[in-house]
Amino acid sequence: MKRRDLIKKLEAAGYKMERNGDHTIYEKEGCRPLQVPNHREINDNTAKAILKVAGLK
Repeated sequence: MKRRDLIKKLEAAGYKMERNGDHTIYEKEGCRPLQVPNHREINDNTAKAILKVAGLK
């Protein structure tokens, strides 16, 4: 999955970027922070795991 597609889904769900480093951290009030790797393509299993933690899948 492309990183920008994953970020669009997270932002549509109310997550906002908090800080950027080796990974970009997205936070939403009442939810745990999510780490998104800084790669153009994110492994499908990793993307599914991030979406699952976000409650989107």
